[in-house]
Amino acid sequence: MKQILLAKRPKGMPGQDDFTFQETEVPSIGEGEVLVKTLYLSVDPYMRGRMVDAKSYVEPYKLNEVISGGVVGEVAESQFSGLEKGDIVVGMLGWQEYSAVQGKHVRKIDPEVAPVTTSLGVLGMPGLTAYFGLLDIGEPKEGETVVVSGAAGAVGSIVGQIAKIKGARVVGIAGSDEKISYLKEELGFDAAINYKTSDNLKKELAEVCPDGVDVYFENVGGEISDAVFYHLNKFARVPVCGAISAYNKEERDIGPRIQTTLIKSSALMKGFVVGDYSSRFGEASKELGKWVREGKLKYEETIQEGFENIPDAFLGLFKGENIGKQLVKVAEPEGK
Repeated sequence: MKQILLAKRPKGMPGQDDFTFQETEVPSIGEGEVLVKTLYLSVDPYMRGRMVDAKSYVEPYKLNEVISGGVVGEVAESQFSGLEKGDIVVGMLGWQEYSAVQGKHVRKIDPEVAPVTTSLGVLGMPGLTAYFGLLDIGEPKEGETVVVSGAAGAVGSIVGQIAKIKGARVVGIAGSDEKISYLKEELGFDAAINYKTSDNLKKELAEVCPDGVDVYFENVGGEISDAVFYHLNKFARVPVCGAISAYNKEERDIGPRIQTTLIKSSALMKGFVVGDYSSRFGEASKELGKWVREGKLKYEETIQEGFENIPDAFLGLFKGENIGKQLVKVAEPEGK
């Protein structure tokens, strides 16, 4: 079977030579374990941080070891009483065609309830991240203005729709005309700005946010955020989910100091990771699933096919190539 290892720690933007493909034997399993055949694999921006040997909220990847992330797979063999061959499961597994794992470390999903890929997107980590970041920290109220950066991505697209469900006015920031059309025409955003073609983002934000910004869901950092901060209203809330603009910088990111802005606006700016809310995942999953079934929450998936294209799909995240959740399809299920 094929595996992908981290060959070296990237300097700046990662490249193909940071990854190594390796062939090895399909692992055998012992008591309490299952052999999982990878069907779909998730690539996410946070993985870039794990490629650096630095203290963070999650352990860094080790050199010359298999990279890991969210995987939907099919049980190929089982020595675990709770799972049988043909069951579809989701878990944090390796970038490899098969994984031997303790059965308790994967979760069975029902393909009849929703497409299995949603467990890596709208009903998985991105959906949970959007739900808790917006509702717990952002606390949007009816009639308020919510601005979302990275708005066409896996998290941002869900944030904007939940804000609409809660009665807010939603403005998205994204990086292509195609994404702007998607946000307004498909997802119902009230306005959207293409930051790549904007001559003056601060001025454009003033035009589409005439009453200022009450909630800014932060996904990107950098100059986009500098422009949004200028428009924060009194008691604005800023959930900080990501800062993808800085992930590949070799030097420390430097920009305007935010303290004075926060003081003047009495704003709350709070960073978070989805794991902070692990005890409440059930609550969020139930609500997200309900909104999807009711048609209130739409989702898009960008799916690249082929195990060999996993690095390409990952690198494409930093070029803004995906709309919605970026996945890689590795194999078809064999069935029970």
